[in-house]
Amino acid sequence: MIDDLSVVDEWGPEKIVCVSDARTGMRGVLVIDNTARGPGKGGTRMSPTLTVGEVARLARVMTWKWAAVDLYFGGAKAGIRADPHRHDREAILRAFVRALANEIPAEYVLGLDMGLTERDAATVQDELGDRGAAVGAPGALGGVPYDEWGITGFGVAEAVDAAARHRGLDLRDARVVVQGFGAVGSAASARLAELGARVVAVSSVDTVVYDADGLDVGRLVAARAELGEAALAEVAGHRRLAPGAELELEADILVPAATQDVIDVRIARALGCRLVVEGANLPISPPAQEVLARRGITVVPDFIANAGGVVAAAYAMDARRSPFAPERGAIFVAVSEKIRANTTAVLVESDRTGATTHATAQRLAADRVRAAMELKSRFPVPA
Repeated sequence: MIDDLSVVDEWGPEKIVCVSDARTGMRGVLVIDNTARGPGKGGTRMSPTLTVGEVARLARVMTWKWAAVDLYFGGAKAGIRADPHRHDREAILRAFVRALANEIPAEYVLGLDMGLTERDAATVQDELGDRGAAVGAPGALGGVPYDEWGITGFGVAEAVDAAARHRGLDLRDARVVVQGFGAVGSAASARLAELGARVVAVSSVDTVVYDADGLDVGRLVAARAELGEAALAEVAGHRRLAPGAELELEADILVPAATQDVIDVRIARALGCRLVVEGANLPISPPAQEVLARRGITVVPDFIANAGGVVAAAYAMDARRSPFAPERGAIFVAVSEKIRANTTAVLVESDRTGATTHATAQRLAADRVRAAMELKSRFPVPA
């Protein structure tokens, strides 16, 4: 937990709200990082190990992500410290949004992150009696169902293709490892297979399946639709590896799409790939980023590669109170165009300056946020 103000810098956070409820045992936090370019927008996660510091880091990622795709919202993130599988999760979620009724949706519109589903977005709308309180609701309620459509994972795969092209790597038959087979990883795997890549390994928390000749991604995606998180453990016919071993496999491309802080310095030194595209938020530690740069391994940062969800969220924000549902095809076209253009722009600028891709992407985003803050006189007045 944060117990001082050291988390605050020139960018934010502007507000940290911690909430609790004795009846349900709910503990939660909302971090509004920077609203210079627009109101706070970001996902809410549910995790038994959640901390305020974790949410603050993710809120900052959202600040850069919105600026990087040049859409006019501000960085924010929220979280609930609870096991998303517990039987009373709906009561906990309802207690959380009730406690934040002053902020939702006036200052923050709830989105979906790890541990929450489209049904949870519907619950939030119901609890606050406001269709505008959350995005990502099921299509039956006029929402944009990110997970069902696989929008974020689709965008990650588009980033992979754009980066591979920039590095002169033919994605057709390239060997790809995808860590994480949740909503993002499974959708990324499916799109990569469509683009001709050879997905040789995918993983879940406790299972890694591997085939040097390429997995039957369609079969695995279908199994996930039927069995959920147990799919990889249940599908027969593939070689199993120890959890974590997928990160060190010889491959052309690695897509870490599970959770944060999975690649440290030791793993960065052992990676056997040429290109890493961050599907998860914050999967590579800063020291590990430096190791990968020295090794000549190209990295596409998270807030560039996995921004497909925020592009879709921008459409969903517009449609929250409209009687007309957003057009699915237009969203996918916009995601592809934005992600591919941003990926190439960051890699070109990184090549030109010699800075890491993370530093390059953050500088491009920070320049946009700084310009907005200056226009709104949010920096100290010179003496």
